[in-house]
Amino acid sequence: MPNDGMNFLSDTTAPAHPALIDALARANTDFVPSYGADTLSARVETRLKEIFETDLKCLFAISGTASNALALSVLCPGHGAILCHDEAHIHRDERGAPEFYTGGGKLIPLRGDHAKIDGEELDRYLTEIPEGFVHTAPVRALSLSNLTESGTAYSPDEVRAHTARLAGRPAFAHMDGARFANALVNQGCTPAALTWKAGIDVLCLGATKNGALGAEAVILFPSVMDRFEELQVRQKRGGHMAPKMRFLAAQFDAWLEDDRWLDLAAHANRQASDLAALLAAQPGVTLAHPVEGNEIFVRLPENLAGTLREAGAQFYTWPDGSSRFVTSWATQDNDIAALRDALS
Repeated sequence: MPNDGMNFLSDTTAPAHPALIDALARANTDFVPSYGADTLSARVETRLKEIFETDLKCLFAISGTASNALALSVLCPGHGAILCHDEAHIHRDERGAPEFYTGGGKLIPLRGDHAKIDGEELDRYLTEIPEGFVHTAPVRALSLSNLTESGTAYSPDEVRAHTARLAGRPAFAHMDGARFANALVNQGCTPAALTWKAGIDVLCLGATKNGALGAEAVILFPSVMDRFEELQVRQKRGGHMAPKMRFLAAQFDAWLEDDRWLDLAAHANRQASDLAALLAAQPGVTLAHPVEGNEIFVRLPENLAGTLREAGAQFYTWPDGSSRFVTSWATQDNDIAALRDALS
């Protein structure tokens, strides 16, 4: 019989965590200032300063696409270029939003195994795009995804090595952190070590894939905090400034409370590790990428993929022919057990 619990399509298909729903209800009991001028928003920003061990400015958004596009719009002018991996979400899955919000900023996709930018590839492009050459769009931003689109994690050293290559240019480093908590848990380091201490100027911190109803945060670190007002202006002009901002802040408030965001990511990562081991043990199955977060990419024999789908397992066939399974905070042991039963 099909098992409705075997939903491994995406962490965006998962329900919101009850604690965050409760936080929304608590935020819905009084009249408070609009557009982020509320005490909840201020409290979350203060908490983020503690977590990241530095001064910062925080702007809330309702989607990862909005946060990425808005962030990049204050880093890269319309005549500039943004370097990213060819598989990056900003390049493949945001329908030109970064180009739209930057007013024409050129995305230049780079290669590298497992959706991580190769250092030599980055060096080559930086060499081919010199400063002050009128015929090429100058590099004004480097975007790294962590987790990557292949579910792999950049280490602090890898981030630092890439951002260091921007030295001597008026360029900045952006991190798409839609699954930042999963990468952070995998690396076992501090949030600061994986971001500003490694040269990241702006982090788009995603909560939606990790328990939120819909909440993202654009975090400007000290190197670009002076661009916060411009970021707000672009948020307003782009129609992404939520009047009742407290409901976004409320989700972050509960998400960050007692390190819930890390606990939820750790749970999702553990379930992914167990699921990957189960799948990889099957004859003819190979992992397409290392499992370093909550995403598993495997190459399944066609008959096995059919068997799993007939049993009710839901997962995506990726463009490269692999199958993607994604776990979340809501993935239970019985979901893994049901898949095990389907394989037996």
